[in-house]
Amino acid sequence: MISRDKAPTAQETFMQMAQAAGLRGRLLVTVGILILVRLGIFLPVPGINRERFAEAISGNNSIFGLLDIFSGRGLSTLGVFALGILPFINASIIIQLLTAAIPSLENLQKNEGEAGRRQISQITRYVTVAWAIIQSVAFSALFLQQFALNPGPIFVAETAIALTAGSMFVMWASELITERGIGNGASLLIFVNIVASLPKSLGDTIDLVQVGGREIVGRVIVLVLVFLATIIGIVFVQEGMRRIPIISARRQVGRRVLAEQRSFLPLRLNQGGVMPIIFAAAILSLPLLVANFTKNADLANIVNTYLSPSGSGSWVYALVYMISIVFFSYFYSSLILNPVDVAQNLKKMGSSIPGIRPGKATSEYIERVSSRLTFLGALFLGLVAIIPTAVESTLNVPTFRGLGATSLLILVGVAIDTARQIQTYVISQRYEGMVKQ
Repeated sequence: MISRDKAPTAQETFMQMAQAAGLRGRLLVTVGILILVRLGIFLPVPGINRERFAEAISGNNSIFGLLDIFSGRGLSTLGVFALGILPFINASIIIQLLTAAIPSLENLQKNEGEAGRRQISQITRYVTVAWAIIQSVAFSALFLQQFALNPGPIFVAETAIALTAGSMFVMWASELITERGIGNGASLLIFVNIVASLPKSLGDTIDLVQVGGREIVGRVIVLVLVFLATIIGIVFVQEGMRRIPIISARRQVGRRVLAEQRSFLPLRLNQGGVMPIIFAAAILSLPLLVANFTKNADLANIVNTYLSPSGSGSWVYALVYMISIVFFSYFYSSLILNPVDVAQNLKKMGSSIPGIRPGKATSEYIERVSSRLTFLGALFLGLVAIIPTAVESTLNVPTFRGLGATSLLILVGVAIDTARQIQTYVISQRYEGMVKQ
């Protein structure tokens, strides 16, 4: 059924947020954990010559830019939370891919209900631990050791333990936000990390404008306009929805005869939300890390040329990025929406889509519509992700490098999803109050 109640206004939402004890508690938990994680980024990893490290990464923005933003500048400051949420994101990608390939994991996710999801979450945690150990050992041995005050196995072991422990704490914090706070914990942590990098980018841009004169001012204005247009496009994609009409047949319950009811099945233009962008960015960051860790000049040259948005072969990067976004959009859509299950549930409820037979015909229709929507949404997301980066490189405004369309997509997507969850809590609180009265 479609509710005819109007959505609460912004003022009503804030008033009910302040009055609802349950929602207020969730918001306080969320804000408190986010502040705690931000403070942990500034806890330094001991035994490193930070002056030499700062000089080494100062000209390496193409490799560290995006990862540094995702970790909230944790990599450049070399804090205990330097790896941040990245091992958990990578582990989630691995498990999601394995779920589609291994029948037992697919059965846990689709048929075992809440118990199956808990088992998959536990497996994801184990994979996160293993991946964090691999990343921290590789990062310490192959890269940080050259800046160590006392290099050797002891330094590698101590640094790897510190980075792994920090990553596990961040993973626990993200799950705590998801369970007891508001929004998706992993997405919110990345959101806060990106927001934390904005003051530096804005300050560098102001300095660039003061030094460069009118020509730079014009370029920055054009770039800002492109960013604003990108945000509008992102909102359009995130909020886009196809409403498939549904008719419920007349039925009798006891002595009452329920009339024919009309509602709709909402199919979002972008079923996966912001996660396809995060996963695609994480996948593209792996070659950059491998090239940096191995110190292979030929590999680094290839990666910086073809798998970097600022390289001469950036069209390869754009193509791979778009293909990754399309793939993860379809992948997430298949996990979120099962047309066969939807068709069976509609049939059990005595509902149907006008002009479509119940059963197999309904599932095929839903799958066809969902596939088209996913393709359009993924293609639009890919274009929105690529165009601002291309404009940024063309205008030669490097101060926002790393903080391009990918970051904007994550910021807007997470903000919309979190606002929607808050509004859902507010509406539920309002109905609970009406029932009690």
